[in-house]
Amino acid sequence: MTAPLSVSGSELPWPDDTPEVKQAAGLDTLPKLLAHNALLHPKAIAQREKEFGIWVPYDWESVETHVARMAVGFAGLGLGPGDIVALIGDNRPEWVWGEVAAHACRAMSLGIYRDALEEEIRYLFDYAQPKIVVAEDEEQVDKLLALGDAIPSVVAIVYTDPRGMRKYDDPRLIPIETLEAAGKDALDLSPNLWRDMVGATRGEDVAILCTTSGTTAHPKLAMWTGTAFIGHAASYLRADPRGPDDEYVAVLPLSWVMEQMYSVAWNFLARMKVNFPEEEQTTMADLREIGPTFVLFSPRVWETVAADIRARIMDSKRWKRAIYDWGVAKGMAAVEHGGHSGAADLLLFRHLRDRLGFTNLKSAATGGAAMGPDTFRFFQAMGVPLKQLYGQTEALGAHTIHKDGEVDNETVGYPMPGCALKIRDPDPEGLGEVLVKHPNMMSGYYRNEAESAASLDAEGWFQTGDAGYLTDKRHLVVIDRIKDLATTAKGVRFSPQFIENKLKFSTYVAEAVILGNRRDYLTAMICIRFPIISKWAEERRISFTTYSDLAARREVYDLLRAEVERVNATLPAQQRIARFLLLYKELDADDGELTRTKKVRRSVIAEKYEDIIARLYSDADHVDVDTVIHFQDGSKQRIVTTLPIETLVPDAGHRQEAAE
Repeated sequence: MTAPLSVSGSELPWPDDTPEVKQAAGLDTLPKLLAHNALLHPKAIAQREKEFGIWVPYDWESVETHVARMAVGFAGLGLGPGDIVALIGDNRPEWVWGEVAAHACRAMSLGIYRDALEEEIRYLFDYAQPKIVVAEDEEQVDKLLALGDAIPSVVAIVYTDPRGMRKYDDPRLIPIETLEAAGKDALDLSPNLWRDMVGATRGEDVAILCTTSGTTAHPKLAMWTGTAFIGHAASYLRADPRGPDDEYVAVLPLSWVMEQMYSVAWNFLARMKVNFPEEEQTTMADLREIGPTFVLFSPRVWETVAADIRARIMDSKRWKRAIYDWGVAKGMAAVEHGGHSGAADLLLFRHLRDRLGFTNLKSAATGGAAMGPDTFRFFQAMGVPLKQLYGQTEALGAHTIHKDGEVDNETVGYPMPGCALKIRDPDPEGLGEVLVKHPNMMSGYYRNEAESAASLDAEGWFQTGDAGYLTDKRHLVVIDRIKDLATTAKGVRFSPQFIENKLKFSTYVAEAVILGNRRDYLTAMICIRFPIISKWAEERRISFTTYSDLAARREVYDLLRAEVERVNATLPAQQRIARFLLLYKELDADDGELTRTKKVRRSVIAEKYEDIIARLYSDADHVDVDTVIHFQDGSKQRIVTTLPIETLVPDAGHRQEAAE
């Protein structure tokens, strides 16, 4: 394989400058963009929120009114330059308003994942020392109040949902209505106060603190200036243009870098309408009602959507299953030859797109982790205009994307305009560490000069820690994290993530961990997709009680063995899975096994499941488990079970001394 070792987005055939990019000139903070939009497009819809089954619209004038009142209210609480406002909860307009209001005070915003546990919040608050917290509801307020004196920097907790809040008397608690009322009173006395605050904002100020993924340790906080945030959004819009006629549904957490780019930057810069679902459980139904023109899902969400489709087909009539199987086979075959099956679209895929709310899609994206090629091809066959993204929090999210007409499921596309990539220390095959540089990188890590200096070299190149190479067409291919690339005891190099993604295309596999570093062969720990396999078991009158009980059933092992053998058939002989077991529980971010963006924490897995891994590399045919699971609500459950170990390669199963 021969490939160039560097590539720049400015060298590639992206469109010329767009109106959205021109709009960014001189508007280097979110408050300035908001005031600009409210002045020129006061009655144009900016956001919608579904509440009690009804979509409530907010035009730019009303968004500015809310933000102005919150900003003045924050200032009245003593918020000023250099302070921090933390935000936690579901995706809501109030989150975005609070973020922009903080910037209007020349303070910084810090998003926290809604399912963060108390200890995670304590760590972030110790690190960042926020002055004000915007918390959505009673659930989030409970976490904060439970921390008591452990968060002394917090002077006010502004809550947006009053349900269940009457029982609290903590003096720091303030309803959002009270905050906005105080802001309104101040604005009535000084009508120019908001304009003066907006005019005082500076693009070079750090505006946003964004948590890194934290796959190996506690997350760091990347610092983004207003200029960098808006500037990178403008570069992205040149690569994938959006405008006021586009509709977007905010599905992924607002604390994640890519949701910040779409629900905040693109909303304010390109005036793309952003719609906030009523609840997490209603997201897909809400998405169908809106019929978005653009969606971003993480690979895990795309995998779940694909698995749900196949699960529903399992429940359908035989003739419908036959049409589905025929259509998928026809569509996938067409994709393999670079085309699209009109017949399969007519009889199957257009109906699927309608059921999912994908009928109006002009563009769709996935990022945050690698997606299995089988899943990617499935949605391509369906006619979903899916593109892969690649990026990091430190680089303000995505910096590569597929170009229309040049989508390749094996790659993550070209660098965006103004972005440059370089492969450091490539091996003879061109594989090395991916480095990225563009004008709108992070300013560094908050209160962590040592890590900042280690991540960005003197020329401004960010060391991603990912292994990849550039193809002859100058696409980037990302293999895995460099630290996660593994080599068997026989010298065979492999990517655990690549094999895991192949397994997760299965309807029945929720998560998988591939092992084999410095071992004679590869093994796997697999988590079943419980809702689907439980339905499968019920149809076959297979009795079970719990997840653990179902995962240990012989019939389920036979089902999953067929899935593993299907994947093995696509792999080189020395990279095939020799033994596997079905784990007694799902991997969970609350247990530290996954990051909040659902990436596997391999070091945690290796330590936590050390005994199980040792049995996989012995001559044992089962693992006896006696453990206790701790739930988020504080309850516990003891699990006593036996996990069979399935052997697929006859000579596997002998004892080894090497450590994983």
